[in-house]
Formats: sequence, C-alpha cells, structure tokens
Amino acid sequence: MKAIYKQIRQALQNAADENNRNTSQHFFKDSEQAKVYGVKMPEVKRIAKAFFGEIKAFPKAQIFALCEELWQSGYLEEAVVACTFSEALHRQYEPADFVDFERWVSNYVDNWASCDTLCNHTVGTFVMMYPGYVNELKRWAASPNRWLKRAAAVTLIIPARRGMFLTDILEIAKTLLLNPDDLVQKGYGWMLKAASMSENFAKGDSTIKKEHLDAVFNFVIKHKAVMPRTALRYAIEKMPPEMKEEAMKK
Repeated sequence: MKAIYKQIRQALQNAADENNRNTSQHFFKDSEQAKVYGVKMPEVKRIAKAFFGEIKAFPKAQIFALCEELWQSGYLEEAVVACTFSEALHRQYEPADFVDFERWVSNYVDNWASCDTLCNHTVGTFVMMYPGYVNELKRWAASPNRWLKRAAAVTLIIPARRGMFLTDILEIAKTLLLNPDDLVQKGYGWMLKAASMSENFAKGDSTIKKEHLDAVFNFVIKHKAVMPRTALRYAIEKMPPEMKEEAMKK
C-alpha cells in the first residue's frame, strides 16, 4: 500500500495546475486550513477510480489504512481520493466502521469540502444502512468540534431527501440552532432544505413531501426570531413563494 500511496500522490502532483491552485483558495474561509495541489475535481475522481480498480480486491482493512494515510497528508485532493475509496466499499460496511469515520472527521477534516465529501456519501450511506447510528450524529451535534457539528447535519442530506429521519433532523437542527459558526449554520440549513424537499423514493409516496415541507416550515417559523439568517435562507430556499415570504417577515 505504501507504493500505491506514492503513486497516487505522484499522479495528483502531475495533474496539478498553479492557476487552479490559486483559484481554489477563494472557496475557503480564512478559518479553514485547506491545502490543495490544484487538481480539478473531475480529474481527482478519475485518478481515484483508476487506482481503486487496482486495489478493490484488497481487504477492507488495508484499503481503510490507505485512506487513513491519504487523510493524514492534509491535502484536499488526497482526502477526496480517500472518500472515493471508502464510498466504493459501502457494501462491506459494518457497525465497527463508524469508529474510523468519526476519527477521520475529528482528526483530519479541516474544511467544508472534505467534510461534505466524506459525510454526504460514506457516512450518509452508513447511517442509512445502520439507522441506530443517527443517535451518534446527535452526539456530534453537541461536540465542541466545528466539523463534527457540520458533519452531524450534512451526513443526513441524502437520507433527508429520501424522507428519512425527519424527527432526528429537527432535533439536530435544534441543537445547532444558535451556533455562531456560519459553516455550521449553512450545514444545518442545507439539511433542513433537503428534508423540506424529501420524497419517499422507496414507496413512491409523494405525500411525504408535503408532510416534511410543513414540518420544516413550522420549525423555521417557531424559531425564526433567533435562527441565524444564513441558516434560515438555506432552509427555505426551495419552499413555495408564500412560505418563503412568511418565513422572511421580521
């Protein structure tokens, strides 16, 4: 795996572009620590998929160990490769893997892009497979770690779109409600927006969309006097105009 890691790093360095590296920095706040080679994301994903073809027969533990090494580098592109690998192994997920996922968020995530790439897919898929772990996300929401807080919300984006975990989503949003960090506010606002748009894909039941839209709207109305405007705007972005107007009233 050491040899594979060196090859991945070399491939990323070879694909790096100075202009893209400079442009990438504009997408991150000063409080984030994003290091980038300057490789465009489609190329990063192409490289990741190519290398996964070489390692997919290896035991999951070895591939996760490679992910750990990629995360440790601190480079966004290497984190995205790690996320591609961990997501590709989703059929092999088991409850014990949550320890690895939490460690990656706690120890290595230092910008919104790596947080969302890991949590939207790897952790989100895990929680859909093992729904009881949504309670661990509630623990994350109460953590002092800003990335665990954002992760608690963005992990539920795809489940929310599928009509899952509404009660838990509102509970997590309540925990994060007054957080002053705009990256956390955007995270839980995005989660609420996803819940408001949910459809039950499995059953084809469109009624769930109206029920969840109303639940999110009622949550916003109840808390709008104290809810940060950043979170509020994200939450209501896809609501009908009359709901948006009511939510934005002073």
